Amino acid sequence: MVKMIAQGAADRRGRMQQHLQHNRWVLPRTRWHRDLETYAAVAADLKRGTKQFLRFRGACLYVGRLALAALVVLASTLIAIPEAYAQTASVHRKTKAAQAKRAELTGDSKQTTFRLGLSNGVRAEIFTLADPYRVVVDLPEVAFHLPEGSGEKGGGLISAFRYGLVSEGKARIVMDANGPVVIKHAAMNPKDGQAVELIIELVPTSAHAFGAGTGAGAQPQPPPAPPVPQRDVAKGAPPAPTASPGREIERAPKVTRAKPLVVIDAGHGGIDPGTTSAGNVKEKTVVLAVALALRSQLAASGRYDVRMTRKTDVFVPLDRRVQMSRELDADLFISLHADAIAQKGLAKNVRGATVYTLSEDASDEEARRMAEKENNSDAVAGLQTSAFEGEGDVRNILIDLLKRETSNFSADFSNILVKRMGQSISLSSRPQRSAAFKVLRQADTPSVLVELGYMSNPKDEELLQSAAWQRRVAASIGSAVDAYFSRRTATAR
Repeated sequence: MVKMIAQGAADRRGRMQQHLQHNRWVLPRTRWHRDLETYAAVAADLKRGTKQFLRFRGACLYVGRLALAALVVLASTLIAIPEAYAQTASVHRKTKAAQAKRAELTGDSKQTTFRLGLSNGVRAEIFTLADPYRVVVDLPEVAFHLPEGSGEKGGGLISAFRYGLVSEGKARIVMDANGPVVIKHAAMNPKDGQAVELIIELVPTSAHAFGAGTGAGAQPQPPPAPPVPQRDVAKGAPPAPTASPGREIERAPKVTRAKPLVVIDAGHGGIDPGTTSAGNVKEKTVVLAVALALRSQLAASGRYDVRMTRKTDVFVPLDRRVQMSRELDADLFISLHADAIAQKGLAKNVRGATVYTLSEDASDEEARRMAEKENNSDAVAGLQTSAFEGEGDVRNILIDLLKRETSNFSADFSNILVKRMGQSISLSSRPQRSAAFKVLRQADTPSVLVELGYMSNPKDEELLQSAAWQRRVAASIGSAVDAYFSRRTATAR
């Protein structure tokens, strides 16, 4: 009997394999947890059986033999299953997040191999995307403890790679390919103890064979935004109308609230670090710190209902940020970012904050470049470009938005914000600009995008990391919010 069970366990090991469907790879976890469930059921049956047999003296020996047989079965299976795939000691205990401590690229333009060292085995899904060419690896929540600068330099067919959370409980690695590639092989090989190594082998292919990539159309949509609490909705207010595809909806008038609702949007996050300074300071970290300080500033006044698009280091798609603001029917939307300039000769001289509003045409080349960078956030995180972004539809919607009073309110807040920020921090040479930022495409919510400073400038880089400076800039933005709503209230009387 023991021999047959051991043989069965060996067969299960042999069935561990990768599943390939049109070059979309799925590497499953071990079946260890399934075996545990089976043995848990057997143990439960044994417990019930023990109570019955103990009523009869003559059954005691039988129970002992049965228990011994169960222990032999369990021991033989534990020996048969490699330790590298042992996920947890109990099916009822939450699996600990895997740790990633090593990542490297090896090879050349003919074949490139990506290796990721993990503390324990996890399920991995690997696929490709076009425009631009990318290889994407989706994992359950993983704690990345990679050396600083990991992924900044590529090798072979890959120019660079990024990593981080794309949503709660989901991590992602995005590799930028120099051209169309195909996944030749993928495996999760056991190492020492419970550790495993994820290996992905890539080879070049033609653009025709690559097509839109194996992940095209297969990515899950972001979860819907939370509904507006009923206490925030005016009694008798008509339901929000729906929109036809590609057209902006005509929304009902703003709901009546006791407090204005302000949405603070900390740019980038998770797998998308945003701009990285020469000192390895990441934009996503700086703007989140300022966003949290601003939330505290506004909440302390007791005058506002404050919401945030993200409170932790997690990626949020641009459409999701806009959707959240629309669903909450926000009264003001403030998006926080940090700038950088590529020309090293200008980096030391260009610094200070800039406030952007929405416009069909960029106010200047610098504004156009900034909008292009910020609008590329979804691609950086390995998302497909939304079909909504067709040039004709966007142009029509932008023209429609600019006809509305919302643009006037945005400009009004921009004027106040620049004045208040200028009293406490340095501003850029042109502190008010405009461009077609995706996150500002909100027909009914006054919106601005604030570039807090230039991370390419040594002085700004130092200030952006300062907690005192972060509180000071948050206070100046909070003061502008107070002045804006005081003016709106006075105008409405």
